[in-house]
Amino acid sequence: MTGLLTYRHGDATVPATTAPTILVHCCNDVGAWGRGFVLAVSHRWPQPEAAYRRWPYTPTADGVRFGLGAVQCVPVTSTLWVANLIGQHGLRTSYAGPPIRYDAVEQGLGRVRDFALAQQAVVQMPRIGCGLAGGTWDRIEPLIQRTLSAAGIAVTVYDFP
Repeated sequence: MTGLLTYRHGDATVPATTAPTILVHCCNDVGAWGRGFVLAVSHRWPQPEAAYRRWPYTPTADGVRFGLGAVQCVPVTSTLWVANLIGQHGLRTSYAGPPIRYDAVEQGLGRVRDFALAQQAVVQMPRIGCGLAGGTWDRIEPLIQRTLSAAGIAVTVYDFP
């Protein structure tokens, strides 16, 4: 545990709290959904995938357009939202490096922060950006601390057993 940042073993799609909760995960900017953590999300709720697939063609209710740094908070219950955060450019590592875009993740986490404060919600997530996006946790964790923890938002990061 680091301040308001807690680590747990378990399934991030199963909230360990009854408090309003935002489940954050990292998405790509090409509209592809079907590998990695999104499979667990889709297994539990159909709404986040359906909203993500429509998003490139329609801005969110608050006018946020599909693209790097954007976030779409999709309600799945009365106290749980799934945040589709676009922090990955493309799908594969290229000459420019892995698909992760740390600046986009930080921008998206800022949007999550604003939504969490408005909803008085906590945040939970897997180690976002560190799977298919190719990011490293030593670069992601400080972004979470700067944007969410520094604002007083409790964050739980889940490692799947």
